[in-house]
Amino acid sequence: MTRSPRFPLRDLCAPVAAALLVLVAVLVGRHIQDTRHTLFVNWPPLFAVWEPHVGPGTPAAVGMAVATVGYGPALAARLPWRALLASAWAAAMAWIWSLALIDGWRRGVAGRLTTREEYLRVIGRFADIPDTLRDFTHHIVAGSPDPWPAHVAGHPPGATLTFVLLDRIGLRGGGWAGVWCITVGATACVAVLVAVRALADERLARRAAPFLVLAPAAVWLGASADAYFAAVAAWAVALLALAVTGGSPWPAAGSGLLFGLTCYLSYGLTLFAVIAAAVLLLGRHRVRERPSLLAALVAGLAVVPAAFTLAGFDWWEGYRLLVTRYYQGVGGVRPYGYWVWANLACTVVCTGPATAAGLARVGGTLARRHGAALSGPDVGGRPDGGGPEGGGPEGGGPDGGGPDGGGGPDAAGRLALLVAAALLALLVADVSGMSKAETERIWLPFAMWLLASCAFLGRPRRWLAAQAVLALLVNHLLLTGW
Repeated sequence: MTRSPRFPLRDLCAPVAAALLVLVAVLVGRHIQDTRHTLFVNWPPLFAVWEPHVGPGTPAAVGMAVATVGYGPALAARLPWRALLASAWAAAMAWIWSLALIDGWRRGVAGRLTTREEYLRVIGRFADIPDTLRDFTHHIVAGSPDPWPAHVAGHPPGATLTFVLLDRIGLRGGGWAGVWCITVGATACVAVLVAVRALADERLARRAAPFLVLAPAAVWLGASADAYFAAVAAWAVALLALAVTGGSPWPAAGSGLLFGLTCYLSYGLTLFAVIAAAVLLLGRHRVRERPSLLAALVAGLAVVPAAFTLAGFDWWEGYRLLVTRYYQGVGGVRPYGYWVWANLACTVVCTGPATAAGLARVGGTLARRHGAALSGPDVGGRPDGGGPEGGGPEGGGPDGGGPDGGGGPDAAGRLALLVAAALLALLVADVSGMSKAETERIWLPFAMWLLASCAFLGRPRRWLAAQAVLALLVNHLLLTGW
C-alpha cells in the first residue's frame, strides 16, 4: 500500500505561492528602502528590525508550540464544548504571553503601549472627558494647536478613552495596558469558535480551534491595542451569529452595541459591516421570521455613536481630518504601488502557511457549492447555535478528516462564505490605500477570521507545526515594532 504524501499537492501550491510573495516583498522592499528610503520600515515588508535574540519567554513558547502541536487537535475534538472554549482562551493567552516575553517584560509588553502606540502619553489631556471629546477633532491635523500623536489622531477617541478609563480605576501604566490587551485580545479566538459553531457546525469549529490558538498573529497580539480591537469586533460577529441562529433579540442588541464600539475604536473596522452582512445572509430565514432581530441590532448599534455624538465628537469629521493627517505623514510618502501587494505579504506572515492552504480550500468550496452552500431552512436550530454540548469522536481525530475538514456540505459552504467575507473586507482595506505598511498589526481583526479556514485542512499536526515554526522564527529573529 502506497503511503500518502505528507501534504496533498493542492494544499502545497497556495503556501508556496504565499512564500514567494513574501520573498519578493522582502527583496523588492529592501531595494526600494535602500535606494529611495520611502518605505519607512527597516525590514520590509514588516515593521521590524533584524535582531536575533532569545529571552525569558523562549522556553515557554517552545513548550507551548510542542504541546499544542502534539495534543491540541485531539483535545479540541474530545473536550466538552464549554471546556474547549475555556481551554482555547487559556492556551491562546499562554502562547501570546510566551511570545511577548521573548523580548522581555519592558521591551515586549509594558513598553510597547507606552512608547509605540502613544495612547498612554495623552491620558493627562482627558482630565475633563466631555470637554476633550468636544475638542478632539481640533487636534488631528498636523500643524493644528497641540496635535495628537499619530496613533491617537489615527483612531476615534474610543481607543484612547479605554486606556484613560483603565487609568481612572487604578490600572495605570504600560504594564496594565499590556495585560488588558493580551487578556481581552486572547478571547478573539473564542469568539470565532462560537461564531463558526453557530453558523457552520461544531466539528468545523473544533478543527479550527488549535489553529486559532497557535496563530502566528500572536506575535502582534501581544501588547498591541489592535488585539483589543480584534476581540471587540470578533464578539460583535459572534453575538450576531448567535442571534440569527437562536432567534433571541438580546444577542442582536449586544452585537449592535459592540459593532458601534468597534467603529469608535478604529475607523477601518467599519469594514466589519461586510462580515456582518455575510452573517445576516447566512441567517436570512431566521431574520425574516423575526424582524425584532434587526430592530434590536439597529437599536444596539445606535448607542455608542449617539453617546459620542452627544458628547461632541463628530465621527465623519474625524475621519475626514484623519485622511488629511495620514497624507501629511509617511502615509503620503510610502508608495502605494508597493504596499498594495506587500500588505498581503504581511498578512501571510501574520496568518501563516496553513491559512494560505485553507483559503485555497475556501475558494474551491465556494466554486463547487455556490448557492447550494446556503441551502436549507436555517443555519441553526438551537439558541446556542447548534452542535452537541459534549465532544467526542465526531470532532475528528488528530490527523484525520476528509478533504473538507469535517461537517456537511452546507456547513462547509457557510464557513467558506464567512471566511470569504473577511477576506473581502481585508482586500477593500488594502485597495483603499489607508493602510500602507504595518498591516501585520492593523489587520489583526480580519486575520482572526482568515485563520478559521484552517478547519478545512487534513493532517492538522503538520500544519500546526508549520504555523508554530513561523511564529517562533519571526519572534526570535526579528524585533517587531509592535
